[in-house]
Amino acid sequence: MPETTTSATTTDAATPARRSLGTGPGRLLVTVYGVFTVAAASRSLYQLIAQFHVAPLAYSLSAVSAIVYGFITFSLVRGGEGARKAAIVSCVLELIGVLGVGTWTLADASAFTDSTVWSYYGMDYLFIPVVLPVTGLMWLRRARTAT
Repeated sequence: MPETTTSATTTDAATPARRSLGTGPGRLLVTVYGVFTVAAASRSLYQLIAQFHVAPLAYSLSAVSAIVYGFITFSLVRGGEGARKAAIVSCVLELIGVLGVGTWTLADASAFTDSTVWSYYGMDYLFIPVVLPVTGLMWLRRARTAT
């Protein structure tokens, strides 16, 4: 009697399915991170090209924020446990950056001849830059327990 084989479409129990972190409420988080990626990248790109001599520190920090936002957006869309862990590390680094730059601008405003995305804890952006990593970390923690 011939042996029957299982279909190749079944998933092995040891291989977890990759889950998108950008589904459900995470979709709003992806949208906000995506908007901040475009906003910070376009602003910093223009400033680095046309006005670098005016405020090199501020414009470089804005470029760093754009890279961080882009990486988090990519990780949220990619999904899976590895992307979730990378997004957690990035959100922690983002929060450290926002708190560090925000405090620095309060302590020594003369160091910044122009503002960055993270200046004064994101005051120019309705404080969303300081709320965003906290919200991201909360979502990423919830997403872990849901899998």
